[in-house]
Amino acid sequence: MQKLLILLLLVTGLAACSSKTDGAATQAESPTGDRVEVVYFHGAQRCPTCQAIEKCTREVIDAEFADELKSGKVVFKVVDISTSEGESLADRYEVTWSSLFVNKWKDGNERRNDMTDFAFGNARSNPDEFKAELADAIRKMLE
Repeated sequence: MQKLLILLLLVTGLAACSSKTDGAATQAESPTGDRVEVVYFHGAQRCPTCQAIEKCTREVIDAEFADELKSGKVVFKVVDISTSEGESLADRYEVTWSSLFVNKWKDGNERRNDMTDFAFGNARSNPDEFKAELADAIRKMLE
């Protein structure tokens, strides 16, 4: 029984920072105008890299997109997938753990840009590159 519990904990730990996405554009139930949405998903338990992704993302948005955030042209969502609301949104995005998306909403259609792999590879080990690339992705989506 103890070996089974250890195996279960190991598998859970390995899956803790993975995501599954199809990258396809979808249409939301009730979009609220053209905008860029930055959506960061996380679970109840968060690794240092997950925390770095949120911290660096927030820093980029606050420093470089404050006006767009105020006007609603940029929306930043932090979604805890361990809640019922968060789980519902995670199901729509087909994510199972921490994930980062920069999405463009135009005429009620969503074009998704899954930046999860890039975020995990850079937010903690190379935050300057992560911030520059994220800011660039947001700017491109605003065009």
